[in-house]
Amino acid sequence: MKQRITIILGIAIVALVASTAALAGTLTATATVSGGAGGLSLNLPSNPSITDTLDGTDQTAAYAPILGVVDPRGTGAGWNLTISATTFSDGSGHTLAAGQVASVAAACHTGSTCTAATSSGISYPLTIGGTASKFFNAAVNTGLGKIDVTPTIDVSIPGNAYAGTYTSTVTLASVSGP
Repeated sequence: MKQRITIILGIAIVALVASTAALAGTLTATATVSGGAGGLSLNLPSNPSITDTLDGTDQTAAYAPILGVVDPRGTGAGWNLTISATTFSDGSGHTLAAGQVASVAAACHTGSTCTAATSSGISYPLTIGGTASKFFNAAVNTGLGKIDVTPTIDVSIPGNAYAGTYTSTVTLASVSGP
C-alpha cells in the first residue's frame, strides 16, 4: 500500500510538471507608432512690443518671443526656422533697422518629452533682413516632439532717432530639414 501511494504521488508530480511545461508560451508584442498628421508646425505668440526712452545715446531694446515648434513626424529628419522682417517705420519717413537675432535658446515644452533640438552652423548676432535667413536648425535626429525656441531679438535705436511708434512685419517659418 505504501508503495502504491508513492507511485501515485510520483505520477501526480510528473503530471504537474508536464502540465506546467504545457502552459508556458511566448508572445511577440508589436507597437506601431505612426507620424502625426499635418507635419511640422510653428505656433507664434502674440505680437511683441518694446519700449524705449530716448536719452541722446545709442540704445538697444530687445524682445524674446517663445516660438512653439511641433514635430510629430517621427522621422528625425530635422528642421530649421527662418526669419525676415521689414524695416521699422513710423509712417512719417523715419525708420529703424529690423534688428538682429542676438541668441537663441531651445528647450522641451513644459509637460512634454522631446528630443532636444541641437543647432549648429549659425553664428550670432545674425542680422535680420528682407530675405528669409535661417536662425535656428534642429540637426538630424533632434527636435522631435514639442520644442520651445526663444530667439532674443535686439533692435538698435540710435541716439538721433525720432520719437514715435515704429512697426515692422516679422515673418517666421518652420522648414523641414536642418
